[in-house]
Amino acid sequence: MHYRRANAAGATYFFTVNLADRGMDTLVRHIDDLKVVMHKVKAAHPYSLIAQAVMPEHLHAIWRLPLGDADFPMRWSLIKSGFSRYVAKTENVAASRAAKRERGIWQRRYWEHQIRDDADLERHVDYIHYNPVKHGWVTRAADWPHSTLHEYIRRGLVSRDWSGSGSGSESAYGER
Repeated sequence: MHYRRANAAGATYFFTVNLADRGMDTLVRHIDDLKVVMHKVKAAHPYSLIAQAVMPEHLHAIWRLPLGDADFPMRWSLIKSGFSRYVAKTENVAASRAAKRERGIWQRRYWEHQIRDDADLERHVDYIHYNPVKHGWVTRAADWPHSTLHEYIRRGLVSRDWSGSGSGSESAYGER
């Protein structure tokens, strides 16, 4: 099945990518493996990482693709399959997934949104950095270790006590 996706070369996109089992902590338990895979994919198929936060069972990211390139689905496919190779096979695999030689780690689909303007970008960056607080993993965004917020703090773009807006409709950002 082909999904209808944005196809703007060189555009900036917000993503939400979920584990199949939202009760697992696989992403943070295997964070080093995820970083290795994402680095390899980025080296082979470049993009600029604008913001990212990895929670136990989902992640949010904003990527800017190179001019002339709109192939974020290939990148996510490589990240998901590459990461899956690092994780021991302990998950339940539905017959429909087994027939396609898929693991049961990731949800098949993911949410993507093409960033429209600077205000949209700022809103989504804030959402990403505030997400660990929103989900109750920490009380301060700066306390979450798996976030690009630390780079924003280091560069002086926000202070350590930044709390984010935390505003906006969940459905506007692909939360499920």
